[in-house]
Amino acid sequence: MARRTGKQPTAADRAIWDQVRQTAKPLKSDHKTVTTNKVPPPLPPDPQSKQPLERLRPFRVGEAANSHAGKPPDKPHAPDAPRMDHATHRKMLRGKLQPEARIDLHGMTLAQAHPALIRFIRTAHDTDKRLVLVITGKGQDREVSDPIPIRRGVLRQQVPHWLHAPPIGPMILEVRPAHRRHGGGGAYYVYLRRRR
Repeated sequence: MARRTGKQPTAADRAIWDQVRQTAKPLKSDHKTVTTNKVPPPLPPDPQSKQPLERLRPFRVGEAANSHAGKPPDKPHAPDAPRMDHATHRKMLRGKLQPEARIDLHGMTLAQAHPALIRFIRTAHDTDKRLVLVITGKGQDREVSDPIPIRRGVLRQQVPHWLHAPPIGPMILEVRPAHRRHGGGGAYYVYLRRRR
């Protein structure tokens, strides 16, 4: 086999190649191979979660269905595993760390609380605070004989979703229920990432 030297072909080489190319005939095939570089359009959002559906990797002809069986499966990230320093995380959960700022969302509607929370987290992140406290309250006990049940603690249930969603989700490293000295089940510790 001839070694490639990186030199450009000479005029004689090109003439020989042109002769070979004129005599070559394409192979006939029973099936057509379609190749495209187009990016497929995004899938519509899932009606239940409002998130776009995940597109599956295309299957290639000749590929075994279990072609990934040889490699070990990836370890799933445990949802409760802390993403912050373990010692700091332990101190936080025990109420040993003092929050550097706090916001009380008591008495606010969802429409009032959401923008207030976004402003609070952005300000805390911009001023290099690490641990802040978000107080939601536990919800009011209502003695209503209504046939339609009323959810308790709407803010308490909604705030963790807001904290993980844009625009403030990327600023946050950890969200945990607060220790009882800082509000217990009616408050959340929010541990912020460092500014880059």
